[in-house]
Amino acid sequence: MNAPAYPTSVTLYICKVCGWIYDESKGDPDSGLPPGTRFEDIPDDWYCPLCGVGKADFEPLPQQPPTLASPDQNVRSARVSNAGAISAAIVIVGGGAAGWSVARRLRALDPFVPITLVSACTADVYAKPELSVALSRVLDATGLRQETGQDAAQRLHVTLLAQTVAVGIDPHAQRLRTTRGTLPYSKLILAQGARPVEHPAFPASLVWRINTLAAWAALRIRLGQNARRIVIVGAGLVGCELAEDAARAGHSVTLVYRGKYPLASLLPAQAGARLQQQLSSCGVKLIPEATVSSVKRAKHGITVQLETGEALTADYVIAAIGLQTDLRLARMAGLQTDQGIAVNAQTLQTSNPAIYALGDCISLDGQPCRYIGPIAPQADAIAHAVLGLPHGGYHHSPPAIRLKNRSLPLELRGQPDPALVWHTIHNTPERLVMQQRHDGTVTATLEV
Repeated sequence: MNAPAYPTSVTLYICKVCGWIYDESKGDPDSGLPPGTRFEDIPDDWYCPLCGVGKADFEPLPQQPPTLASPDQNVRSARVSNAGAISAAIVIVGGGAAGWSVARRLRALDPFVPITLVSACTADVYAKPELSVALSRVLDATGLRQETGQDAAQRLHVTLLAQTVAVGIDPHAQRLRTTRGTLPYSKLILAQGARPVEHPAFPASLVWRINTLAAWAALRIRLGQNARRIVIVGAGLVGCELAEDAARAGHSVTLVYRGKYPLASLLPAQAGARLQQQLSSCGVKLIPEATVSSVKRAKHGITVQLETGEALTADYVIAAIGLQTDLRLARMAGLQTDQGIAVNAQTLQTSNPAIYALGDCISLDGQPCRYIGPIAPQADAIAHAVLGLPHGGYHHSPPAIRLKNRSLPLELRGQPDPALVWHTIHNTPERLVMQQRHDGTVTATLEV
């Protein structure tokens, strides 16, 4: 069933890929669009500042909730109860980008189906990729928050159980146990994301992990207005972006990483050297081929001890060493798991036919799916499947990987293979283009 058309004055447009919202009243000054620029007046070569897709991948976001049904047709909200029988809804676990993406798609396809979203946090809507580039833009949590969880739930006619933790699944009775009681479900969709990797050398009391708006906002408040000494461990995408962002915000930043250069697992040496040079030119101190052995409280800050014997002194330490899926809930339900929750590559159905999963928590053919780009098509496939609507299924392709550093933005497309040679296609001080080929076919392209 298609959602009914309704008239509305829309000034907000949402990226269907990453969830970034274009607000006509604010424009996109970094891309040359002043406040007040209407969406239809944006040049065709403009692209989403977070994920790089074009205008065609944006859709209107109504500011007021439409009337989806007359009072006697209103969706009956699922009620939490420890004893009584209640109506079974489609239940989504997770209030991040994946959870809200599938909720939006379900509601677009069916205005009346009951949907309950369970979130351990407030489920506020924000674009997570913005967290690693927000300090230098002098933003706070209010500036990053696109919509509160309650407002999103009202707009989509979703029952939101915020600050509620899912603690168990009874797959036979089709019930989800939460800290607020038990919920029956007709279909269960796991969109719980992934959490930062835990490491014994990085105690939670001393080391920050920036994976949520709440964590970023807390760090932002602690940093205050003064320049701080910040040590960032890990030079993947997030580590590189955080390092440049903090340096541009006026902090003294040291980036510690195991590789010979930043993003060593993705980039050829030629591109890695450029990134290393640009980070250094932004004021970031780089310590390559280094491993942290301990992080301890000291008299005048925090001591980061390296295995080489060198000791760094910091006011704040941030770990950006990767993500891992919390598999406890899936394993309690007897679901198949490996690097994440194992799902069918086309239907995104787990080993239990009533349970689906998407986003950071899943694995496809044994590989985790950590990027934001695939979430929208995954949500579309799941929404059609649980509603019993025809659909061609999800077809995975490697998402474009983008580094959002202003000093050296780069984009990697395709499937890079460490065993293949990188060929230089274009090389000037302003631009570097490299490719990998297999049997004459281009398999990966890097543009810096």
